[in-house]
Amino acid sequence: MNDLFAQLDSRNPTVQAGSATVINEIQCDAQVNPVEGNNKQDAKARFKARQARKAAALAQAQPPDDPEQQARILEEARDEAVAIAKICDELNLQIFEIDPDGHCLYSAVADQLVLLGMLPPSHATYSTLRTTAADFIYSHPDDFIPFLPSVGGEDGQGALDSGLMTPQQLVQYCTAVRDTAVWGGEPEVLALSRAYNIPIHIVQAGTPSIVMHNPTGAATQGVARISYHRRMYGLGEHYNSLRPRRIS
Repeated sequence: MNDLFAQLDSRNPTVQAGSATVINEIQCDAQVNPVEGNNKQDAKARFKARQARKAAALAQAQPPDDPEQQARILEEARDEAVAIAKICDELNLQIFEIDPDGHCLYSAVADQLVLLGMLPPSHATYSTLRTTAADFIYSHPDDFIPFLPSVGGEDGQGALDSGLMTPQQLVQYCTAVRDTAVWGGEPEVLALSRAYNIPIHIVQAGTPSIVMHNPTGAATQGVARISYHRRMYGLGEHYNSLRPRRIS
């Protein structure tokens, strides 16, 4: 798995896309079929074997390069970088790059919480923030279930109804948020903003250029600012931290 996440840092979009597909498949296996602590060891071994087979399949069968696709992705990445840099210049911010390891949202927000003096560096880890987000979502189901993907409802494969996520599926979802490297998105940003009672502003290319999550009654100690990149690594859902620009 570590090798797969490392491939996300590749500038070759076909390698990135293949890596992302396999990682998501592995994480979906873990979310839909969680391994309980009291299961037999052979069940855990089979699960790990499936992970290994998928990783091996990726390494052995990469699709051929598509020069036109690579050129298009690189152009989109450049345009996105220019747009985000312009907004950062206006706000006197600079990008602090976060590792593209699936934990980027949580690491970016953790970096901001340290800057704002809300968490000590020793506690500002993606693991801490994943737990915070998962616990908040689980304890506020009515606020989040309407916006979370349902396995059996309209978001499920071949679904014919608009059923919402079940309580059991919510447990599985929160477990995946807490214990895996599944990517975080808007629900997790909202959960972190409300859990820490702090505005989180997301700079992005496109409209709106700044997505603001401002919880009611937020404290006045500052704003956490992060950037959202669709094409920085040829994939979506990458986040960086935005730090104040130093005056030289």
